[in-house]
Amino acid sequence: MSDIPRRAFSRTTKLASLPLGFAGRTVLGLGKRITGMASEVISQQVQERTAEQLFSVLGQLKGGAMKLGQALSVFEAALPEHLAGPYRKALVKLQEAAPPLPAATVHKVLAAELGPRWRQRFKEFDDKPAAAASIGQVHRAVWKDGRDVAVKVQYPGAGDALISDLKQLGRFASLFGVLQPGLDVKPLVTELRERVVEELDYTLEARSQRAFAKAYAEDDEIFVPAVVAGSMRVIVTEWTEGTPMAKVIAEGDEEARDLAGLRMSTLHFSAPSRAKLLHADPHPGNFRMLDDGRLAVLDFGAVARFPRGLPKPIGRLTRLALDGEADLVLDGLRTEGFVPADLDVDAQAILDFLLPMLEPIAKPEFRFSRAWLRAEATRIANPRSDAYQLGKKLNLPPSYLMIHRVTLGSIGVLCQLEAAAGYRGVLEKWLPGFGEE
Repeated sequence: MSDIPRRAFSRTTKLASLPLGFAGRTVLGLGKRITGMASEVISQQVQERTAEQLFSVLGQLKGGAMKLGQALSVFEAALPEHLAGPYRKALVKLQEAAPPLPAATVHKVLAAELGPRWRQRFKEFDDKPAAAASIGQVHRAVWKDGRDVAVKVQYPGAGDALISDLKQLGRFASLFGVLQPGLDVKPLVTELRERVVEELDYTLEARSQRAFAKAYAEDDEIFVPAVVAGSMRVIVTEWTEGTPMAKVIAEGDEEARDLAGLRMSTLHFSAPSRAKLLHADPHPGNFRMLDDGRLAVLDFGAVARFPRGLPKPIGRLTRLALDGEADLVLDGLRTEGFVPADLDVDAQAILDFLLPMLEPIAKPEFRFSRAWLRAEATRIANPRSDAYQLGKKLNLPPSYLMIHRVTLGSIGVLCQLEAAAGYRGVLEKWLPGFGEE
């Protein structure tokens, strides 16, 4: 058995072991929605043990588990602290615990991708990786022209292992209900699996990064490092210093966190207009804050293409909801496919369902917080609430799935930052249809 299949078998075994520890707890209602209802459904002690077991297994995995963990990072801010702590530790382990590729393997990939004389393209190359990602690792180097560069090298066999992991995780999707009430991981895993093929091709990533770099050239808010060279499994970009977003979240003062939140929201809403692309991987590991106040964006493996920018109905319906135009909002949601054509629903009930979600843009400035996100999660996911009963009847059209997921991910980061800013102003400037009277 070769090394790659052996590691894949080991991962599958660990994933397959997940249900065993949960089986004896179903009588305690683990299959029900727990967060916000723990006192009614399950004891906190058992809930914590369940979460810790899940995070422990995830912490031993690579590839798909890391990819899923990054995508689920939005929920970390919505969790009670006794669950959020183990979750944060698991994400750190997913980033840091994987053993690096041997230098000889890295050299073999570089020779295959950049040519047998690849060393001549660098003045220096550090064999020790500077960072790990879900499908590769990053090395620091000096390009032949003297520029400091980051060299991302894809793990051999990463594609097959990642797809295998995501298939396994999809089978155990129901177990992730411990993270968030009403959380359905299956659509997220399906979407991630569909995008894996694109992320494995670093030539596509290089093309996206160049488009972003051109769109934000000389910008005073967003910085995108230039692409120096690239191939299918290697991408070389300018090295970027700065404060990792995770450190801003953990240690930044209020001013630093507020600025980071403003920059994140600006990137999210301006990119489809400026670059015709949506940055679709808003977990903190992909961002740094530069000393001059700009947000540096480091990874473009996951993007969504919007050649005409964000759909105008999003902005128009958001504005109508804030203006209290219940009937027009209901008609618009039916047209876009959010409300089934045959669903008999009260227009004011729809508006009441939406307005709490729109609180961050209902006034000139808003401070996101973990408490706000937990309250919203509980409101929408409590089976006894009117919001939950109504939400079950609504649709999320496929064309809006990516926008919805990325927006949720960005909101999760803003809540981790506990950032205050004029988010309404950002939408008025960049969201089509929102600023129109």
